[in-house]
Amino acid sequence: MRIDLHEIINVPGGTVSFDYEPDVSHLDFYSVKEVIEPLRARGHVRNNAGVLVLKAEASTKLRCACDRCAEEYEHAVRLDIEAVLADKLHDEDNPDIYLLDGDYADLDEIIITAYVLEMDAKFLCKPDCKGLCPKCGRNLNKAPCSCKGEINPQLAVLEQLLTDK
Repeated sequence: MRIDLHEIINVPGGTVSFDYEPDVSHLDFYSVKEVIEPLRARGHVRNNAGVLVLKAEASTKLRCACDRCAEEYEHAVRLDIEAVLADKLHDEDNPDIYLLDGDYADLDEIIITAYVLEMDAKFLCKPDCKGLCPKCGRNLNKAPCSCKGEINPQLAVLEQLLTDK
């Protein structure tokens, strides 16, 4: 979505608001199984003494598979986004500056970029998820398994210290 900013570019204190749902259906994250609520972005662009600043909040709800135990769970995503809009780059190292296209800003570029960058690298149903037993495959969050762990042959001598009493 492109937003027209011609009314506020030369008007300090001017604001343009937006509320829309960016299309993120083309994005594929391995652990995301379903989008329960579409991504929704709400915010505004404000002219702060000649600098156009975008502030937005984006949120969605996803059904994900835990990367440790493979159980499905609901995951709420909430982003606070802030970016500066400029007609030319003065600081090429600042990733929070986006170029205008004439009097227009590409909201999709800003919102979707923030969404992708904030996406979790590892999806966990809970921070202390115990995962699956590597031998029997039992979900260790539900109950412990009766598998005896294999002992590293290099450390087998140390086990004798515990049993020789």
